[in-house]
Amino acid sequence: MTTELPQQLQEEPQQIAGKLPRAPSGLRKLWARLRAFYIESKRVMKVTKKPSRFEFSTIVKITGIGMAVIGVVGFLIHMIKELLF
Repeated sequence: MTTELPQQLQEEPQQIAGKLPRAPSGLRKLWARLRAFYIESKRVMKVTKKPSRFEFSTIVKITGIGMAVIGVVGFLIHMIKELLF
């Protein structure tokens, strides 16, 4: 499923970069970074959506399987180490 971003959301990062001062001093630099972070976070919140129940359950299943595989691999490595040493 490919969704294209609206033109406004594609142009926002360039607009943000254009609004920041060139060489700000200490506090101004911090304020500019916080402001850029806030604007970028706002843009991300516009683009993201809540997953459907099916998507969420699929993510949970895949994550659980991945955790189980990592656990089994770790257990096997531990058992082999105990048998050899």
